Amino acid sequence: MSDDLQADGDETPRESLFEAPPMGEQERMVEAILFASAEPVSVRDLNDRMPHGCDAAEALVHLRKRYEGRGVQVTKVGDAWAIRTAGDLGFLMQRETVEQRKLSRAAIETLAIIAYHQPCTRAEIEEIRGVAVSRGTIDQLLEMEWIRFGRRRMTPGRPVTFVVTQGFLDHFGLESARDLPGLAELRAAGLLESRALPSGAPQLGEGDVDLDEETDEGQSELFED
Repeated sequence: MSDDLQADGDETPRESLFEAPPMGEQERMVEAILFASAEPVSVRDLNDRMPHGCDAAEALVHLRKRYEGRGVQVTKVGDAWAIRTAGDLGFLMQRETVEQRKLSRAAIETLAIIAYHQPCTRAEIEEIRGVAVSRGTIDQLLEMEWIRFGRRRMTPGRPVTFVVTQGFLDHFGLESARDLPGLAELRAAGLLESRALPSGAPQLGEGDVDLDEETDEGQSELFED
């Protein structure tokens, strides 16, 4: 079984008094679920939908191999799975793409900073960009569901952090934020003109606390991990 599938954790087949369907049938079930799902589906959710005794993780291994080199592929998105168009054929979909809105330069820079420095506070974003971040920019990215509220810093004022969402990864065909292009490439493309985080700024995961412990009034439902 692949490392990606084993890493999902707690996905061992459930014991059952009933005999599980043959692996070929389980593979077909996983294929049907992924094909019909608009959003990526986790291994746990696949197991929950399939008959008792099925091993969705093992079925995914076979299904992924079967789609290698095809026009669509079984792709990992964060900790979930989806059927997506092969990356080298994306140009064929351009006519079907409807552009709903254009991001401002400020929004692009803010999104890039969050993606590369997450979890990142508003103050850290402003320190990197050298200008204040408007509430409208953050609200637009939240509305698009490309960023979400992360954890609070264990620093004075316990500021809120921002992280990118699974929807952001799915939109850009990324398995994780580690697959983003280098900062040098973004600057070369003119998408990011910024300084590095100050030496005293918290790094990934440093000084965070669950937002469940304390949330701003009226925003508790948005602060879930």
